[in-house]
Amino acid sequence: MGIRILAVGQKLPDWMNRGFEDYARRFPRGQSVELREIALARRAGGQAVERLQRQEADALLRQRQPGSLLIALDERGRQWSSREWGEQYRRWQQESPKVDFLLGGPDGLHPQLRDEAGITLSLGRMTLPHGLARVVLIEQLYRAWSLSQGHPYHRE
Repeated sequence: MGIRILAVGQKLPDWMNRGFEDYARRFPRGQSVELREIALARRAGGQAVERLQRQEADALLRQRQPGSLLIALDERGRQWSSREWGEQYRRWQQESPKVDFLLGGPDGLHPQLRDEAGITLSLGRMTLPHGLARVVLIEQLYRAWSLSQGHPYHRE
């Protein structure tokens, strides 16, 4: 299974990049996890949020793997326990050889992306900086992988 995280935003603090890379390296060779960073839409005074979101949505969709399961991360999405992440991960391994996660910019995802996504998830009710959301997402994906493999990383 190939997982890609398509994330709006670049030039994150080093500790965020190191955290992401640490978890990405833990996956076995047969499980690819790739981060694709998308440039923020250029913000200038008076621009409508919808226009910025549209520009970022277009850039995200250009990076999508053909035929992938699209999963949007949004505060209005479903929340899963780690066990539920593990169950979904097993399902994705069987049914979806390609999975793309979408992380929006500071203004969030364009509503079209949430509508097109097969699943909309929330990492919790709190607001996280987008770089930290990447680290939380990759950690949960690693935990889900470990649960699907019976690996001892997850503890109840």
